[in-house]
Amino acid sequence: MKVNVAHNGNVFVKDVQIADNFWLKLTGYMFRPKPHVPGILFDTNSIQTTFMSFDLDLVFLDKESRVVKVIRNIKPWRFTKFYFKAKKTLELPVGLLPADLKEGDVLEVIYV
Repeated sequence: MKVNVAHNGNVFVKDVQIADNFWLKLTGYMFRPKPHVPGILFDTNSIQTTFMSFDLDLVFLDKESRVVKVIRNIKPWRFTKFYFKAKKTLELPVGLLPADLKEGDVLEVIYV
């Protein structure tokens, strides 16, 4: 299943893959020289970037898709904190997030 994600009414990333199977949940972007999908939406409140070869932008979301934390340009081989209010994490290649996205904003997740 895939989704589009919008901020302030503007879709900023299309065809985001939902991590709904064991293999995608386990690997995400790991072991790839470049992103194979425009983004991945995980049901988690913490991310690690081991075995990755490119930087990511991360958005941690609560159950209403309100932004709990934005981490831009996280390097490979890093671990985030646990954001206990977060229920989902949007993982994107660097540069796809809107510049004005901040904590407290609400993202619209549109199933396609």
